[in-house]
Amino acid sequence: MLATGIATFVLIIVGGVVRVSNSGLGCGPGGSGFHGWPFCNGDVVPGVDLNTIIEYTHRALAGVVSLMILTLVVLSWRRHRQFLAVTVALMLLILAQAGLGGATVEENLEEALVAAHLGLAMLLLGGLLYLWRGVNGVRAESGGPRLRPLAAAATTAVFCTVVAGGYMAGTQKYGRADYQLGDGAHHACGKQFPSCNGDFMPFGQSRLVDIHLTHRAFMYLASVLLIALIVVSLRRRVAVGYALGLTALLVTQILVGALNVWLDEYEVLIVLHLALGTLLWATTLGLTLQLAPARERARGRAEAVTA
Repeated sequence: MLATGIATFVLIIVGGVVRVSNSGLGCGPGGSGFHGWPFCNGDVVPGVDLNTIIEYTHRALAGVVSLMILTLVVLSWRRHRQFLAVTVALMLLILAQAGLGGATVEENLEEALVAAHLGLAMLLLGGLLYLWRGVNGVRAESGGPRLRPLAAAATTAVFCTVVAGGYMAGTQKYGRADYQLGDGAHHACGKQFPSCNGDFMPFGQSRLVDIHLTHRAFMYLASVLLIALIVVSLRRRVAVGYALGLTALLVTQILVGALNVWLDEYEVLIVLHLALGTLLWATTLGLTLQLAPARERARGRAEAVTA
């Protein structure tokens, strides 16, 4: 199960490599039908073109993850029936992800599909984290009132930030025939951060500026919620390991995001930004799952009084 989670994380990172290497259409242009997906330029095994190999590697790894999740379904059926619904949901997610990947290629890497593809990947990773905790019997902690809702809000905000970043990345036209460096929402604010074109949040200047600023708005909201979550967790000494991990990830992610704006496009920074965002999402979700729901806290108090 841990191996499946690690493989899914690697799959997400390889997906980022596919994007920055202009390999999203390495197996065929948009509108190529079955010739471009599930086949690769009409073949089961691709040729030696670098973009084709990168795209095919991503697909092959997705196939491996699918088989690993299918194995989890079988194991849950045989040994852990209480987790069967979760593993079946994960199987449906990976199948939907595969279909969405095919649609993304068919529709010429349309930005909404790119964002949805990334969002499903985050949900898949989150589902595997939930399953791992359940199978290993990880006990939740009582964080007191309002901490779990705060954690859930932070988790949602981080998820929206990642998806909005995926949408912004989709406007870059990586791999498309009309790709030109400088196109897309990534460059809509020039090299200014936290300002944008001489202002702070100048929504309404253009569609691309609005897309860029939407990603920033979610990032600001997520940052405020995460800082509050970290402070409260440390003060209450609840999920301290998660809180410290979130602190390091948040600071590093903001710095890397700023460098992506201030500097020219460096592929390693873009992929690192994706990797850190994925880890930030998983860690925030992990902290949320670590906190006991209100009904469990009430049950614990009742048992303590009875004892």
